[in-house]
Amino acid sequence: MNNLKVDFIGGAIAHRFKFGGGRNQALPKAIGMKSNKTPHVVDATAGLGRDAFLLASLGAKVTLIERSYQMHKLLQEGMQRAREHSEELGVIIDKMTLIYGDAKEILPTLKPEIVLIDPMHPERKQSALVKIELRQIREIVGTDEDASELMQIALKTASKRVVLKWPQKAKPMLGIKTPSHQITGKTTRYDVFIK
Repeated sequence: MNNLKVDFIGGAIAHRFKFGGGRNQALPKAIGMKSNKTPHVVDATAGLGRDAFLLASLGAKVTLIERSYQMHKLLQEGMQRAREHSEELGVIIDKMTLIYGDAKEILPTLKPEIVLIDPMHPERKQSALVKIELRQIREIVGTDEDASELMQIALKTASKRVVLKWPQKAKPMLGIKTPSHQITGKTTRYDVFIK
């Protein structure tokens, strides 16, 4: 039984919220958050909503798009729990707008400034067992076989930049132009495409 839960109150997300390093973290840098700049971001592959929550906690308005009905429901429930938990979390959740549907169809209607894409990656055959949580997400949403198509649409529709969250050692996504620059972390890199 898949007992996955979206949790904005405790665990890793709470720790990152309290001790994460603010706008100096890789993701806010990739998005282009500066002290005087708080952009509107469309998270086209919302998943557990962690990246969206981090950006909202730093002041960004974030529109989350999730096409899996089950994952969308988990996100809705998690956002509601956080809103009821405390006023501080409620203020962050109020910066997040959740939309159910396929980002490939929705993005062109939003005229986004900045798009964040974090596709589910095909399972690596030779890797150690993927974290249980990641396996549970994959059970719900599958792998994003159309990720490069989504990237193409994002690159056409975003007015300022597109950020692709990608495994640090993975080859560039097929059929996509070279990024303007990259920001790399321990296991993840952000390919940044500036318009």
